[in-house]
Amino acid sequence: MRTVLICHEEEALNRDALARWLASFTDLAGIVVLRESADRKRKRVKREVQRVGWLRFVDVLAFRVFYKLRLAGRDQAWESATLDRFAKQYREPSARSLTTPTPNSPEAEAFIRELEPDVIIARCKTLLAERIFRLARTGTFVMHPGICPEYRNAHGCFWALANGERGMAGMTLLKIDKGVDTGPVYAHFRVQPQPDESHIVMQHRTVFDNLPEIAAALDGIAAGKLTPMDTKGRRSGEWGQPWLTKYPAFRRTARGRS
Repeated sequence: MRTVLICHEEEALNRDALARWLASFTDLAGIVVLRESADRKRKRVKREVQRVGWLRFVDVLAFRVFYKLRLAGRDQAWESATLDRFAKQYREPSARSLTTPTPNSPEAEAFIRELEPDVIIARCKTLLAERIFRLARTGTFVMHPGICPEYRNAHGCFWALANGERGMAGMTLLKIDKGVDTGPVYAHFRVQPQPDESHIVMQHRTVFDNLPEIAAALDGIAAGKLTPMDTKGRRSGEWGQPWLTKYPAFRRTARGRS
């Protein structure tokens, strides 16, 4: 299986650890590294404000401040330990790389087209244009941190626990289409929430605690042996950035309390 990984420059767990793992069982041909401009980040903020309104966006900002002051240091220690573990377990990949502001840039398209991947793994916040996600012969896939279709878009694990659904903490392996996490669902991978972990670590664990099963699923898809799940009739929801006012509910559910 010939693969290409798309990830953000600042997200070392994807750029380094996940790339090492992917290269261990596929032919990782290339990595598209996203170095986003300030303008692209402002546009993302603008979209969130349009989605939830200014008053609720203050709630989002309050949670960002809380996270930075109370949780970020512990999460950084967890990330560093994970990176060290993967560096010892897997070799550094020899894949070519391209740094670009967006995965939809002409240079990204030319780079991916030249590599001719069977599978693209998109670990990015930017929606891919159809001309990009259709470059992979088998398809372009995301490891979405949330159980779809119930928890689409952003921070599905946070919102599942904030809504009291402890059993919905997990990740969805799905094939990209034109919508927001609306493509064919191939597998769900769940984790057991830990009482004192952040939503960020939980989201990472949905991937890094399930790597053997994810590898098997990707192999099955490439071989035509794994087909999409039937999700008809299930509720579908599009979520966004965490709110500070919802954090107590998230924490109660993580600790197994109602």
